[in-house]
Amino acid sequence: MEKNTLLIVDDILINREMLKFIFAEQFQILEAEDGNQAVELLKENQDKIVLIFLDLVMPEKSGLDVLDYMKKNGYMDHIPVIVITGEATADAEERAYEYGASDIIYKPFEPKVVMRRTMNIIELFQNRIGLEEKLKERTRELVKSKARLAQSNDFLVNALSSIAEFKGLESAEHILRVKYFTRVLLEYLADQYPEYHLAKEDVDMIVSASALHDIGKFVVPDAILMKATALTPKEQAELRKHTIYGGEILKRFGQEENEFYQYCSDICRYHHERYDGEGYPFRMKGEDIPIWAQIVSLADHYDTLVSKRFYQGAEAVQEVMVQIMQEESGAYSEKVLSCFKMAEAELFRATEMEFSFVDGGQNL
Repeated sequence: MEKNTLLIVDDILINREMLKFIFAEQFQILEAEDGNQAVELLKENQDKIVLIFLDLVMPEKSGLDVLDYMKKNGYMDHIPVIVITGEATADAEERAYEYGASDIIYKPFEPKVVMRRTMNIIELFQNRIGLEEKLKERTRELVKSKARLAQSNDFLVNALSSIAEFKGLESAEHILRVKYFTRVLLEYLADQYPEYHLAKEDVDMIVSASALHDIGKFVVPDAILMKATALTPKEQAELRKHTIYGGEILKRFGQEENEFYQYCSDICRYHHERYDGEGYPFRMKGEDIPIWAQIVSLADHYDTLVSKRFYQGAEAVQEVMVQIMQEESGAYSEKVLSCFKMAEAELFRATEMEFSFVDGGQNL
């Protein structure tokens, strides 16, 4: 509905007549003698009113009372108000602007000046509302686009994960558990260490990307992956190249500018790096290792250790937690270990109650 109505609120008839005379050719006119009438007309005609002229000093409900009502009920967001007064104090002016009045014009007024200022305010308001609607529409489009992208990412992850499971590289249970443990740790990290700037959207993408941490094993010969006996040093070296292979596989998708791709790539390449610099393949150290790769590394390692010892009972699970906190603490930063410690009860409960376990495989 096109807005084409002015509401003139003034307890003095001559003032209303003067404004009506100026604008009668361009707009439909509604009149109110006091604030109570103004509120009722506003309720009935809010979709038609393009602007309100409002006197401040009126019986029963003043102009400031009307502004207060409009602000509390959201009218000020889409209906501009010009205060028309001859007696406003500095305090009243300040309050009028605080409530959201667009302008204050003093009586007696020059018709041409009132006309120009009124049309300018209407135009500015309509332009602002138009921009806001465009922004809302653009936001809706972005939300839909992100949802479609998330669906595409999930499809890719699920497809590659299924292939990995089919080939025997990873079990579906292992991938599911790593994703779960990763989410638990990330949520503590995001809450306790805001300097990493991990929003919920980032957490969701990292959790999804964690499923691809060992995708590089596709390239490792089956004879090495399926070998029942201990690997030779040469075979171990080849198996460790799965971190590099994973990055090369992802690079073929050509999505370097995509944030989700970056999470996947970092996790594939660096999830076997250690905080103390003793990891592989690049012997990175400290905070040079992306924090999401550190988290997935811990989630993967915890699951591998627990999977191998799960059938030894709850005490064995507790021993894994102690081992990671003490014996292997050099692999992880103090911040990551503190999140692991805070998540201990949650991880233990999930390990004991929620998941089935198969062999976690070689943590290489």
